[in-house]
Amino acid sequence: MENINTKGFIEKYSKLIFENGAIENDLYLKYEVKRGLRDISGKGVLVGLTEISEIISYVIEDGDLVPCEGKLYYRGINVEKLVDGFLKEKRFGFEEACFLLLFGYLPDKDEFADFSSVLEAHTALPENFIRDTIMNAPSRDMMNSLSKSVLTLYAFDKTPDDISPENVLRQSISLIAQFPLLAVYGYQAFAHFHENKSLMIHPPQIGRSIAENILHMLRPDSKYTELEARILDLALVLHAEHGGGNNSTFTNHVVTSSHTDTYSAVVASLASLKGPRHGGANIKVVQMFRDMMENISDWNDDQEINAYLEKLLNKEAFDRSGLIYGMGHAVYSLSDPRALIFRQFVEQLANEKGRNDEYVLYSKVETLAPVIIGKIRKIYKGVSANIDFYSGFVYSMLDLPEELFTPLFAVARVAGWSAHRLEELVNNGKIIRPAYKSVTKQQSYVPMKDRG
Repeated sequence: MENINTKGFIEKYSKLIFENGAIENDLYLKYEVKRGLRDISGKGVLVGLTEISEIISYVIEDGDLVPCEGKLYYRGINVEKLVDGFLKEKRFGFEEACFLLLFGYLPDKDEFADFSSVLEAHTALPENFIRDTIMNAPSRDMMNSLSKSVLTLYAFDKTPDDISPENVLRQSISLIAQFPLLAVYGYQAFAHFHENKSLMIHPPQIGRSIAENILHMLRPDSKYTELEARILDLALVLHAEHGGGNNSTFTNHVVTSSHTDTYSAVVASLASLKGPRHGGANIKVVQMFRDMMENISDWNDDQEINAYLEKLLNKEAFDRSGLIYGMGHAVYSLSDPRALIFRQFVEQLANEKGRNDEYVLYSKVETLAPVIIGKIRKIYKGVSANIDFYSGFVYSMLDLPEELFTPLFAVARVAGWSAHRLEELVNNGKIIRPAYKSVTKQQSYVPMKDRG
């Protein structure tokens, strides 16, 4: 057979995909399709019930939705109160948040000690797993590396397809404990093989929090300050869960409803989180600010900052997407409570790291961007900074490589995914299968000899 020019074939037929695949926008209105499972006001379509977390972004007054300051609750407990509690007692909070999400209440001292011991007991990876899986053909993308590792763990599980609550809980605890190792070691393998850096594999230390162990395993000298560890721990707490409707968690519900195994369900969520519209957003924020700092001569000049923000919205700056990354959220309007909590500690870390000028620029953009967006764009609700606005800046101040920004999100969110998977299985709901309406015209079949 004559060789076919693959490039020419792709160029020719990819055009047909756009020509034949584009659906007129008017049809979505005609058939009242809730694109993105959100209505015209941006409110999510109700598709399920949950007891795991609650997001409040509006109140109802005289039958109308009125935007309010955002609130986030884990199992009915205000996250602000949760954070305030463990910070006042000078404790790390992520492990406690995991217990709360999984079991529905805050543990007492004995329960917390038992849970911490169980997590530590499940931290160890299978024998030779680092060599044979993580170090074998290391990916340039850490999320893909995570997915490969999680799928490989299936092979080491004696009962991988057992979806009883007891077995899924065991698997979930193991994944929560092992995700930090999979993420950090995946990065170390990448840095060694693709960036020619020294290979360092530091085993986690017994008695340290997950946040402390991440910094210990990642840094060559294993050193970190108390402030660094506590802020990373706070980031994990704030990223651990965000309702059943966020893309990666909803993906977990969808996949779990088919009664697939835990590892496959988690990898499906990882694939969702990888996208720049979801977990990859904080990297875009850091890259955007890097471009901003290179193109603005005076970081204290509001007019110059406004001019740059207008260029962003008009697709004339950075990646020409028309977006100011880190501003706005699918649910929150007046404020993202996670961003407000995080912001309290950003200035403190910026002082420790000598990056106050950058912090001031971030603060100015947080204030100026909503005004600019309101002038240029037609928006149906308020715009405020979301957690991605500051998290990337914090990670950069912690000297965390950008390749790990989204995997660290996954290290935290696997707790939420696990809680939602267990909730889906316990309630034994139907397989999730929404409807799509076909808008193509039917046509007759034409034999091959009559085509052309």
